[in-house]
Amino acid sequence: MSLKSTFKTLYKDFRISLSASENPLFMAFYKHWYKPKPGSLSDFLSTYSLSKKGDFTVIQIGANDGITNDPIHKFIKRDRWKGVLLEPQRSVYEQFLKKIYQKNEGLHPICAAIGENDGMQKLYKIGFSEDRWATGLASFSKEKVEELFENGVVETNCRKFGIPIPTDPERRITFEEVPVVSPATLMKTYQLNRIDLLQIDAEGFDLEVIRIFDVPKSLPQAIIFENVNHEQHELDICYAMLEANGYRLRKFGRDTLAVYQPSEELSRFFS
Repeated sequence: MSLKSTFKTLYKDFRISLSASENPLFMAFYKHWYKPKPGSLSDFLSTYSLSKKGDFTVIQIGANDGITNDPIHKFIKRDRWKGVLLEPQRSVYEQFLKKIYQKNEGLHPICAAIGENDGMQKLYKIGFSEDRWATGLASFSKEKVEELFENGVVETNCRKFGIPIPTDPERRITFEEVPVVSPATLMKTYQLNRIDLLQIDAEGFDLEVIRIFDVPKSLPQAIIFENVNHEQHELDICYAMLEANGYRLRKFGRDTLAVYQPSEELSRFFS
């Protein structure tokens, strides 16, 4: 392991320790001193969360470790969100996600993926690294993971962190059978009567998650999903469906925000 990779691991472990223990200084920073950049996605999340006055329900698909590059972690901690966070990779869930939210009553991290029906499914992943960059690339599509080798994404990260890519193809991509839960089971099991935010980071599976949740019927108040790793015509179809059902849309870099009939307070993010 390179020095840079070692430092990143130690820093991540330190942050997870502060969050899991709800260290007073860590919590005070987000409660009293943190100010998001005006007009940013974090500014929207902060404004929206505060407008709910401590009554906020989230479903997060692809929570990973719960903190690295996670846009909602600080607001979950600051405003005591409730809901369900799904991460299908057992090692990531056990090592990080479950620990981070062990003190958050009403918030349920679970080791599962979302799917149309309850059951099991193969999740494909980088087979030779458990670093955050690698676990964040896991996908239900083996082709998507293969593309990451072909387009240089894996090579760039391996070079960055000093990790050799195995010459044996079977070691490059592995899979694990993961539990899958449907939205109906999720809502019933955790007694959720609404979704204030559907947060999606599913590595090329985001549009499928939106379809699985049957948005015209479930009507999450807000949806955040990645607009990369999708064909443009697929994005156009999704955007048209959301707009036809009363959502307003805005891109924030790699992410798209969709809000159902935004209040006057939230409309400024779409002007």
